[in-house]
Amino acid sequence: MALSVMILGLVLFLGVHTLTAQRKLRGRLITAMGEARYKGVYVLVSLAGIALIAWGFGHYRATGWVQVWTPPRFLKHLNVALMLPAIILVAASYIRGRIYATVKHPMLAGVKLWAFGHLLANGDLGGIILFGSILGWAVYDRISLKHRADQGSPSIPVGGIAKDLIAVAVGVAAYLAITFDSHPVLIGVPAVS
Repeated sequence: MALSVMILGLVLFLGVHTLTAQRKLRGRLITAMGEARYKGVYVLVSLAGIALIAWGFGHYRATGWVQVWTPPRFLKHLNVALMLPAIILVAASYIRGRIYATVKHPMLAGVKLWAFGHLLANGDLGGIILFGSILGWAVYDRISLKHRADQGSPSIPVGGIAKDLIAVAVGVAAYLAITFDSHPVLIGVPAVS
C-alpha cells in the first residue's frame, strides 16, 4: 500500500515535470488554461506528488521494508561525497556564474548526482524505485533539452567567479546543514554513520 502511494506520487510529480519537455502539449495547455492557471495547477500537482512520495516512502520504511541487496559500506561513503558537488550544482542553478555557464543545466546535474548516489547507497525496493525514477527522469529531461530549441526565451544574465564562490559557499553551508542536522531529523536516518 505505502509503495503504491509513493509510486502514485512519483507519477504525479515526475509526470507534471515531464510535461515541461512536451513543448507543443504544454503550449496548448497554457493557451487553453491561461499561464497563471497552468502554473497554479503545475504547482499543486507537484506539491501533491511530493506529499504522496513523502507519506508513501515514510510508511514503507516503517512498515514494509524490502531489502533487495546490501550495499557495501564504501558506497554509503561515496554517496556522502557525491552530495557536496550535487548541492553546489543546485546552488549554482540559482546563483549563476561560470559553473552555470559551463554545466548548462546544473540543477539537472545536481539531481542526477543526488539520485545516483542515493541509488548506490540504498539497496531496498522503495529506495531503488524512488531514486531510480528520479534519476531516469533527470536523464530524460537532460536529453530532451538537447532536442528542444525554444526561440525567443529570455536570456538570464550570468556572472563571473564571484557568483561561483557564492554558489560554492551556499552549497557547502547547505551540505553541512543537511548532512549533520536536517537529514536525521527529516529522513530519520543519519547521513553519516
